[in-house]
Amino acid sequence: MRSKIGLLVVFTILVIVPTLDYVFAQEEPGEYLDRRVVIWNLFFRMMVVAFTIGAVVSGTMIWLIIRFRESNPKAKPTKYEETGEW
Repeated sequence: MRSKIGLLVVFTILVIVPTLDYVFAQEEPGEYLDRRVVIWNLFFRMMVVAFTIGAVVSGTMIWLIIRFRESNPKAKPTKYEETGEW
């Protein structure tokens, strides 16, 4: 129960802090935020993070495939593969 409350507090903070940032973003009265710009900025930031993570995961998978392929001269069978025990 305690971990659920802690998780709820973290999510609440993650929602309230950006909201307060946008509320107090006005420098002078009468100046409004263009929501389309804010939404596209958030979308762009999230897509940059998503593409970066995707590139790292794809690169890691390619490296693993090349490193541990059967035709690699450095690849050695494990002790289980040598003895035939599974």
